[in-house]
Amino acid sequence: MQSYSDPTREADQTALPNLEVFHNDGMLFDEEGEELEVGWYWWPCFPGCLPDGAPVGPFDSAAEAEEDAQDAVSELSDGCW
Repeated sequence: MQSYSDPTREADQTALPNLEVFHNDGMLFDEEGEELEVGWYWWPCFPGCLPDGAPVGPFDSAAEAEEDAQDAVSELSDGCW
């Protein structure tokens, strides 16, 4: 599911969602080839592009993953990647 790191940008017709929240059912692996835990994850990702980083998680729900992503971005000094 595509989402916005800043939910107020959703109404802006020129803004693209910049987060992807997804459920891993045990089929994803990290950079070392280790299987990621089952659960909800997020990563920075524009539609149609490869992710800009490793998955962050797992979380118990999509809402928790999205909230964590929005919190992480709000802590950045300029508010974007």
